[in-house]
Amino acid sequence: MSPQGHAEAHGPLAGIVVVAVEQAVAAPFATRQLADLGADVIKVERTGDGDFARGYDATVRGQSSHFVWLNRGKRSITLDVKADEGRRTLGELIARADVVVQNLAPAAARRLGIDAHTLAAGHPRLVACDVSGYGAGGPYSDSKAYDLLIQCDAGLVSITGTPDEPAKAGISIADIAAGMYAYTGILTALYERERTGRGRALEVSMLEALGEWMGYPELYARYGGTAPRRAGAAHATIAPYGPVATASGHVITIGVQNEREWAALCTDVLERPGLVEDPRFRGNAARAAHRAELDEAIEGVLAGLDVTEAERRLDAAGIAHVRRRSLEEFARHPQLQARNRWMTVGTPQGDIEMLRPPVTAGWPSPPARVPAVGEHDDEVRAWLRTTDAREADHR
Repeated sequence: MSPQGHAEAHGPLAGIVVVAVEQAVAAPFATRQLADLGADVIKVERTGDGDFARGYDATVRGQSSHFVWLNRGKRSITLDVKADEGRRTLGELIARADVVVQNLAPAAARRLGIDAHTLAAGHPRLVACDVSGYGAGGPYSDSKAYDLLIQCDAGLVSITGTPDEPAKAGISIADIAAGMYAYTGILTALYERERTGRGRALEVSMLEALGEWMGYPELYARYGGTAPRRAGAAHATIAPYGPVATASGHVITIGVQNEREWAALCTDVLERPGLVEDPRFRGNAARAAHRAELDEAIEGVLAGLDVTEAERRLDAAGIAHVRRRSLEEFARHPQLQARNRWMTVGTPQGDIEMLRPPVTAGWPSPPARVPAVGEHDDEVRAWLRTTDAREADHR
């Protein structure tokens, strides 16, 4: 029985106990997905300040936006894992867990004996997952790894930004990539355990996770001889596919994916059918090679139209397009409102609004609340006193 208790369990992972020795973004992102599915995620935090992501900012009712985003639905227990008592309690939690996720520095995890391979060897039914910057072994194994550093190391920054200036992604994309692969790997290992009765040691590195997402530009550069050009808010290799300003000051992003759409854009939107057969623009490769002339032709027309007329023409021609939204406009997106995608989440400083999990499946959702540091110390310790570690052998 989990610390939540069967009576309070909701969702397809109800009854699955996850012990998360985690901090920052990558591992907490993975375990929050598990919590959203009903797993009982016990978050182990440092005594005192807890997860250092709690201090990244104070924008959400005095709380960190990163922490609130990543930690709803979890239980927080504080442990000093450098002390005998803390290590003993951690061991008791692990003995009762179905899943252990940790993203400590690899050397620190090995010293504590909570790296995935050590845990899997001692607990045959356990799914143990290490999340790190570079993975075990190799010259970078023990290097510090933060999101921006991995974005640089994986080549992402070299292809992002404007022709004059590279830029990082605006979100923690290396952390998120690693968290998603940890999440899906854990689900796969739990499915495998249902069939075989055995758990598994998993390892996810930020470099390799983001490297997978860099597959297209890496292949393009390796076999094409040059990296995709930095194109600002436009697509690097597909054209026209990017922003265009209108006479009313609104920016529309349009996307043309094939020759039929290109012909419709020329004929029905730009009202310049002669561009269809212009050899500079015949096929995507030619359009990309003559991007400056292409942009001039499109912008020369749309800059003379207000946004309503531009959108009317694009709709009539069947050309994909959106207005560029600010974050405030995104929060009021009519599609999200129509589909009731916002939910209320409790925090120690009051309720906030967050998006629901993106998979709509109809299963029950667990209550969502962001924990205070050590909020569940007494509750989890009481659960440890009243359960037997051997229960884990029968999960």
